[in-house]
Amino acid sequence: MPQTANISGMATARAPGSCGELAQGMLDGSYFLVSCPIDMYSTATVALSPGSGRVDAPADAPKSRRAVELTLAHFGQLDVDALLSLSSHLPRGKGMASSTADVSAAIAATAAAFGADMPPTMIAKIALQVEPSDGTMLPGIAMLDHKWGSIAKTLGAPPPMRVVALDFGGDVDTLAFNGVNRDGALKRLQPEFSEALALIERGISSGSAADIGAGATHSAVANQQLLYKPQLDAVLRLADELGAVGVNAAHSGTVLGMLFEDAAALAENAVSRAWESLFGIRRIYNRRIVGGGVTLVEKSENPKGVSLWQR
Repeated sequence: MPQTANISGMATARAPGSCGELAQGMLDGSYFLVSCPIDMYSTATVALSPGSGRVDAPADAPKSRRAVELTLAHFGQLDVDALLSLSSHLPRGKGMASSTADVSAAIAATAAAFGADMPPTMIAKIALQVEPSDGTMLPGIAMLDHKWGSIAKTLGAPPPMRVVALDFGGDVDTLAFNGVNRDGALKRLQPEFSEALALIERGISSGSAADIGAGATHSAVANQQLLYKPQLDAVLRLADELGAVGVNAAHSGTVLGMLFEDAAALAENAVSRAWESLFGIRRIYNRRIVGGGVTLVEKSENPKGVSLWQR
């Protein structure tokens, strides 16, 4: 384990989680998702010291440990040891991008600790070597091929929106879910995914939360043929009653979200009504939709005083 006296560089970065995705599926034979970043974050700190490539990390964070190893190897930093610590308020296995947030923050913190800049697309490339990933490491609302990385682009900034994320319990193993071949159903549903994406892109371009909500709802309904959520119909009815612009889903997770324009009163009312009327609800998160991207929170300097973050 790196000792404090021997630390040659240290940095802290944070990455947002998500409430599922605005859309996910297949287009022209390529996998894709559209991110739904929210203002809940994972924070990673990486400290480097002279060594032989050993990475010390929390026992329950093997994916983030692997991300640090891959980042060091990418930059040819094989003569250092790394100490990784993580802090997150994101629940696991719900489709809220907890693993992606941990992994993305760990990659960025590792690079910053020894003075390298890390473009978002490279963070995505390394993250995808660990597991299929959300697109929350990319700026704004982003479209990502979550398996192979053939698509990685920002669609634009989100208009002011909130999402009331609904956790009905249970969890989904991302690796196991994505290990099942669903290509037949995905190809059959491509027209639905295309319509959903067109609505979302139009909404981002015009700043229309209503169009984004309509596209997300379309994708959530189509996804019932891939990962059925028994609560979706009830959530759709409640969302309509409450003035939501739509509903979105964790396409490979368990959460559902009611999407609103950024009106605090509507979202707060939705929280109360959801507790009253939705059977089996376990937790509710009232969050803002934000732009994605990893942020450098803090950096140290090496003993010679040379900045460890270079742009």
